[in-house]
Amino acid sequence: METALKTNGVTLVTTREERKQFLEFPYSHYEGDEHWIAPLRMEQKKLIDQDKNAFYNNGNIAMFLAEQNGKVCGRIAAIEDHRFNDFHDSNIGFFGFFECIDDESVAKLLFKVATDWLAEKGYDDVLGPSNPSMMDEIGILIDGFQYDPGIMMPYHKPYYDKLIKSAGLEKEMDMFAFRVTQETVSFDRMYRAEEIVKRRYPRLRIREVDLKNIEEEVEIVRNIFNEAWKDNWGFIPLTKEELAATANDFKMILDPKVAHIAEIGGEPIAFSIALPDLNQVLKKMDGKLFPFGIFKLLWHKRNINRIRTALMGVMPQYQGKGIDALLHKEAILNGREVGYKSSEMSWVLETNTNMIRVAERLGAKIEKTYRMYRKEL
Repeated sequence: METALKTNGVTLVTTREERKQFLEFPYSHYEGDEHWIAPLRMEQKKLIDQDKNAFYNNGNIAMFLAEQNGKVCGRIAAIEDHRFNDFHDSNIGFFGFFECIDDESVAKLLFKVATDWLAEKGYDDVLGPSNPSMMDEIGILIDGFQYDPGIMMPYHKPYYDKLIKSAGLEKEMDMFAFRVTQETVSFDRMYRAEEIVKRRYPRLRIREVDLKNIEEEVEIVRNIFNEAWKDNWGFIPLTKEELAATANDFKMILDPKVAHIAEIGGEPIAFSIALPDLNQVLKKMDGKLFPFGIFKLLWHKRNINRIRTALMGVMPQYQGKGIDALLHKEAILNGREVGYKSSEMSWVLETNTNMIRVAERLGAKIEKTYRMYRKEL
């Protein structure tokens, strides 16, 4: 029989009802918040489903709920990511899915239970949030609360940074979301950069992603991504299963006008995947696709006027040569033709000076900042 395990007002999630409470808490927690966008419940359910999410082939999760007066007031997950530790030769546990009322005692209790669980497993440090992996939603929003989040980007209460620090965690890394609009974009710079790059690489060609051969395109993206990012903070290689699942989610909304692969002499050397900002539609749906949400989605999809560059990669030997700027230019110009008026470039590590420079030269400004935290166990 399933039983609830409770410690000082915190429950280890074991029953179906507790899993439902864990998933539902954010929907009541953010009720009435102008800028929080309810994610699809079916997608949130999949994130913690150890049978359906490929992450759990090499990972594990323990979920916890905090209660006050019989009412859920916070949640957190302790996460094991064996692939991350194998790749980095590290011994790090993760936290994720953190949501909490503005009460330091509740936050401290949630983090204590989660970190105790990880410490018992023998981990040296805790890092997060990752929900559940570093390739899913990561970070806590610490700046830019007056804006809606882009697709697949989180939104949080302004007091979360204070709560997490009160629990003894410290900043590990900040990440930026840049915004460029048709009014702020520097077309002159883009065209000058294009001339320089094309003189340097006369056989360079940028083409749209071919949706008819999506499996081959996904493998091209995976190979470039794994090479391009292998030395970056927080990176773990994308597996075929993970990217196939992501591509399957993307297929419904992917617009080839803003998704490109760069080739030199027919050899793929870079890619950029921008997605129409489906959050503009999800904002009207309260996290429900059925029974009528699918019709809302299809109806309002035509009114999407923003994109988000969610994935980008340039092979190491071509980095710093301006090819990433050309990929952004292609998405911005093509996007303008089909009604996209602005683009979010996220996330960009605060240490990635090359990408920051590219964004600034395009005319982009930092709109939001996200933070990752760490603590020694």
